[in-house]
Amino acid sequence: MNEEYFEVNKATWNEKVKVHSKSEMYDLEAFKKGKSSLMSYERNALKDVKGKTLLHLQCHFGQDTLSWSRLGANCVGVDISDEGIKLASALNDELGLEATFVCCNVLDTSKHIKSTFDIVYTSYGVIGWLPDLKPWGQMIAERLNKGGIFYMVEFHPIVWMFDYLEETPVMRYGYMQEEAIYEEYEGTYANQDSKMMSKEYGWNHGLSEVINALTEAGLHIDYLNEYDESPYNVLPDLVETESGNYVTKDKLYPLIFEIKATKI
Repeated sequence: MNEEYFEVNKATWNEKVKVHSKSEMYDLEAFKKGKSSLMSYERNALKDVKGKTLLHLQCHFGQDTLSWSRLGANCVGVDISDEGIKLASALNDELGLEATFVCCNVLDTSKHIKSTFDIVYTSYGVIGWLPDLKPWGQMIAERLNKGGIFYMVEFHPIVWMFDYLEETPVMRYGYMQEEAIYEEYEGTYANQDSKMMSKEYGWNHGLSEVINALTEAGLHIDYLNEYDESPYNVLPDLVETESGNYVTKDKLYPLIFEIKATKI
């Protein structure tokens, strides 16, 4: 059944690439002229990546991968979307960078990539596409050099408890819900006016599940941080802060978490 869900998601993400690459949010022309797509959380966490090998999981059409490449990392990006990988590779060639891109389900990464890396990185809206985090954690450990760093920054699991398709978001889904969540709606987070139809299967994962998937695979958690500020204005009624990030009006729950871990 999960394979069928993955195929539905893949088809949706192939369509999203076409919409997102033309969107104001991704601002592809500014990116081509040198603007970085990286946000403050990941830049502060990884700092100097020059000369390091970096594997970017679920890279969409490669902007973050290529931003790390511009900072001197030797990058490989992985994504399930054929269209995403095609565009990422074309951007890499156009910009004269040396990243490489592989199209596969992120859970199958070790079947396609045998190299190990100094850094494995993933960010913003990634683990919700995976039904089980144990094979994900194991794959990360397999692809890291000993002493290598895993870093993720992601929307907080409380965020995914809400159904945002309602006019006023309703808390509908379990924090530790095992069943897949199916949503069908017009538009995408990057262009809500788009006429494309998004059909998506997703899964909720609590923080304990994320932590345990990594520690059971042999990673040491250096830190877990939670923040009420999101770098993306992709949820209803967020308020911009002086930092340029976005918060809910009442700040009752965190929007973002980050984990940094080391392979021991």
